[in-house]
Amino acid sequence: MPLLLLPLIAIFLALLLAIGVPLSVFQRYRAGTARRQARGWLAATNVFSLLLSVGIFLVSAAITSAWVPRLFSFSVLGLIGGVCLGLAGLALTQWEPAPSSLHFTPNRWLVLAITLAVAGRIALGFWRAWHAWHTTPDAKTWIAAAGLAGSMAAGAVVLGYYLSFWTGVWLRVRRHKATTSRLGRDKLSTRG
Repeated sequence: MPLLLLPLIAIFLALLLAIGVPLSVFQRYRAGTARRQARGWLAATNVFSLLLSVGIFLVSAAITSAWVPRLFSFSVLGLIGGVCLGLAGLALTQWEPAPSSLHFTPNRWLVLAITLAVAGRIALGFWRAWHAWHTTPDAKTWIAAAGLAGSMAAGAVVLGYYLSFWTGVWLRVRRHKATTSRLGRDKLSTRG
């Protein structure tokens, strides 16, 4: 009887994965393109946590490059590319300054491109891992053949993008607060 449940559980998990992954990609796109208020404390928290993540990522890539050739260089190049995309994202972001707040809406096309690139790279990585696992006899070889270096580079692009984007948001919020406080002081001095 319990053996009959195994195929049902496998079918349920496959359906959950088949429905859940596209839904999560769609939700990621919606959240990434929503209009938000720029909060300095949130941007600073994101910047410092992303700096920690990038550090751990690069150390992991350096260690893993002992088994997978060119993994560290792919990761560094992906990080540099992500930083450049983040700077482009800042330039393409719609900013809405108000006297008491600053709102922003990220560029839809850039968010869509990054979301689809990461989803595509994950799908390609699964396919290559499955194919390499069945065709290469050595465990060390199939990991390298599965395209781990490319997958790490795709992850580095995302880390670099969000690191530079949130750094720009944080600096923009600080500049906005300094400008509005200076304008407020100027208004008070002209009244008195």
